Amino acid sequence: MKKVAILQSNYIPWKGYFDLIAAVDEFILYDDMQYTRRDWRNRNLIKTPQGLKWLTVPVEVKGKYHQTIKETRIADGHWAEDHLKSLTLNYSRAPFFDEVMTWLIPLYTQEPRDNLSSLNRRLIEAICNYIGIPTKISSSSDYRLIDGKTERLVDLCQQAGASDYISGPSAMGYITPDSFSEAGMTLSWFDYAGYNEYPQLWGDFQHGVTVLDLLMNCGQSAKQSMRFVK
Repeated sequence: MKKVAILQSNYIPWKGYFDLIAAVDEFILYDDMQYTRRDWRNRNLIKTPQGLKWLTVPVEVKGKYHQTIKETRIADGHWAEDHLKSLTLNYSRAPFFDEVMTWLIPLYTQEPRDNLSSLNRRLIEAICNYIGIPTKISSSSDYRLIDGKTERLVDLCQQAGASDYISGPSAMGYITPDSFSEAGMTLSWFDYAGYNEYPQLWGDFQHGVTVLDLLMNCGQSAKQSMRFVK
């Protein structure tokens, strides 16, 4: 029995993203997909005294209408310093701010810093390590890719040796469930509902912010506010 999930990489994703990682044996970053603008690929939300704020990694998009996520280049060399300043300004009062920043800062300052997919994976792997998620993380480029939306997902799962495919609910609009059953696999939909609140800075509780909010407020006990992290 092997559970697999396939999802595009996001920038410092929310806690539900990491719960999906924790729910499977292998998590494949689907970075051969087309880069989508104004999406979660290069940005996420933090809490501030003035409300929610986007942290956005600037990327090169002019004239690159069909580039994949793994082909997307970071445009500005100073964005990392700006993001670290924003995190410091808005989370320095959080109980575990210093602990998290100890391992987070080098991830922003080390080289290379010019590829979005590499940056996202580096941050995702480090966050998994801090929380204690042992799931194998791979990339779609590690595998052979065939044409077709559902067909490609099924084939990736077969190459990974999956018996079960766990999909995010947003894929319900295009996945053909019968393709998985015909390939001898079980398809299930991940449910992001049912999260408990945790101590948070700055006003009303918000579930949909970056997981860094949870980590800085709860440290390694963040797993108690998640559903699949043990």
